[in-house]
Amino acid sequence: MLETPKVVLELKDLHAHYGESHVLHGVNLSVHEGEVVTLLGRNGSGRSTTLKSIMGLIEDRTGSILVDSQECIQLSPHQIAQLGIAYCPEERGIFSSLSCEENLLLPPILKPGGLSLEDIYSMFPNLAERRHSPGTRLSGGEQQMLAVARIVRTGAKMLLLDEISEGLAPVIVNALAQMISSLRKKGFTIVMVEQNFRFAAPLADRFYVMEHGQIIDTFSQAQLSEKMGMLHEFLGV
Repeated sequence: MLETPKVVLELKDLHAHYGESHVLHGVNLSVHEGEVVTLLGRNGSGRSTTLKSIMGLIEDRTGSILVDSQECIQLSPHQIAQLGIAYCPEERGIFSSLSCEENLLLPPILKPGGLSLEDIYSMFPNLAERRHSPGTRLSGGEQQMLAVARIVRTGAKMLLLDEISEGLAPVIVNALAQMISSLRKKGFTIVMVEQNFRFAAPLADRFYVMEHGQIIDTFSQAQLSEKMGMLHEFLGV
């Protein structure tokens, strides 16, 4: 009998506020070790806020955030990062004054087991070719590759990826899909927020659908085909 992978992230009744705005209304979800989970939903449904809350970037939040059974709701972002969680924001955060390789080397190593420069350049040959170019002289796709590559160096085993395929050419989106598949095989746990359903659909083990700051449905890859009617009506996919 196969063992169920352990739960490495669990949210219980998670609420979050931006000032007077109540954005998350009791989010409950769990992520198992080594799986890829995608949060689906319309813009404004609370998906990105969920990632930011996990990372401690939303101060006004209540409920429970368990990482490897450790309560993290009161921890600061740097303390959460030290638990082996890395966040790739939608805005990428590439430093124009640093070269591609300097951007790549900027975050500290938090835990053993991160990918080496050689591993990263093998995965992303474009970055090897542009290693001495200023970070913001890279194309949008190359900057997105750099933003993701930068966090897999740190030794984090759980990656929070926010809209990494947005606005990119199909060839770059395909490269990012291959990267996620490769990282999954290496044992990384990945939580993605994605608007590009065609990108996310074949990659995820499980899906959570969000609306108005709540989880309204959850299903596995095996159930995807039977959920397509609902997703088409709800998300227009």
